[in-house]
Amino acid sequence: MSDKAKDAIVKVKRYVPERDEQPHWETYFVSWEPLDRVLDALHQIKWKQDGSLTFRRSCAHGICGSDAMLINGVNRLACKVLIKDLKQPIKVEPLRGLTVEKDLIVDMEPFFAQYRKVLPFLVNDEPAPERERLQSPEERARFDDTTKCILCAACTTSCPVYWSDDEYQGPAAIVNAHRFIFDSRDRAAHERLEILGDAEGAFKCRTTFNCTDACPRGIHVTRAIQEVKQAILFDKL
Repeated sequence: MSDKAKDAIVKVKRYVPERDEQPHWETYFVSWEPLDRVLDALHQIKWKQDGSLTFRRSCAHGICGSDAMLINGVNRLACKVLIKDLKQPIKVEPLRGLTVEKDLIVDMEPFFAQYRKVLPFLVNDEPAPERERLQSPEERARFDDTTKCILCAACTTSCPVYWSDDEYQGPAAIVNAHRFIFDSRDRAAHERLEILGDAEGAFKCRTTFNCTDACPRGIHVTRAIQEVKQAILFDKL
């Protein structure tokens, strides 16, 4: 299929706080090629039809995570979803569970505040070795899956617990804690497990698997949360 397909119908939930009391839908018609993604459609709308449309994007290759949004009711990265694979009209909305600032842009600060709480960095106060701190392949494999997180918030904002409780630390924070809890070089696992063991921590998870389904990097998010729960219980023994 080399010729352009017929126009795609793209419905975008718009909200401009200076003029709108409530979000509303606006419909656009976008020409597309077989390999065009939803991000290409949004670019075409912004560049050629309505320059006021506002959304985040950066690398456009599924690495930065900045263009996570609700596409046909599912949290996805706009740069990874092909138009040809979607049922029309294509409905594009901001992520749930975070305050909408304008159009498809949500306030990410509450999400990053929960992320910062779990100490998402290596902690080791032991004297530095002459060379790097070595790990076996097995030690590295223990947390390899959770190193893939790009902080797009797709998992956290797909969680029904998070929708109703913005104090819940959320899947992404727990995933990033997992990455260091099980790192053999780190020495702050107990502190993280204390943080995640409180009333708003890992045990709020209801194992709905929404987070795993939403992750654009294929991380086994629910499994990681269960492993953190087990570590908390073991740490309390």
